[in-house]
Amino acid sequence: MTAQPDLFPRHSRRTDPRSSHEAGERMRVSGALACQQAQACAAVKQWPGKTSHELADLALMDRYALARRLPECERMAAGVKRGEIRKCSVTGRSALTWWPA
Repeated sequence: MTAQPDLFPRHSRRTDPRSSHEAGERMRVSGALACQQAQACAAVKQWPGKTSHELADLALMDRYALARRLPECERMAAGVKRGEIRKCSVTGRSALTWWPA
């Protein structure tokens, strides 16, 4: 039997504890998820070619929340795409850049 596709994107893994699934659902229902996604897309449009660390510093967003939202925005075709990997000015490590699609 083939698994059916999810109608709604998951914000936690199937193996995550129930509390993670509940938190993801609270984010969705409250509108906080959509708000963070919109902020992430706006940051990429304002500062194209930045890493998630750089974007978080510039947009005054939580780096971890931003790093979660960027791939979601890309999957939703919300105008964000992955770019090249380069040295991040914040961490000094190699990191993925994000660009408007």
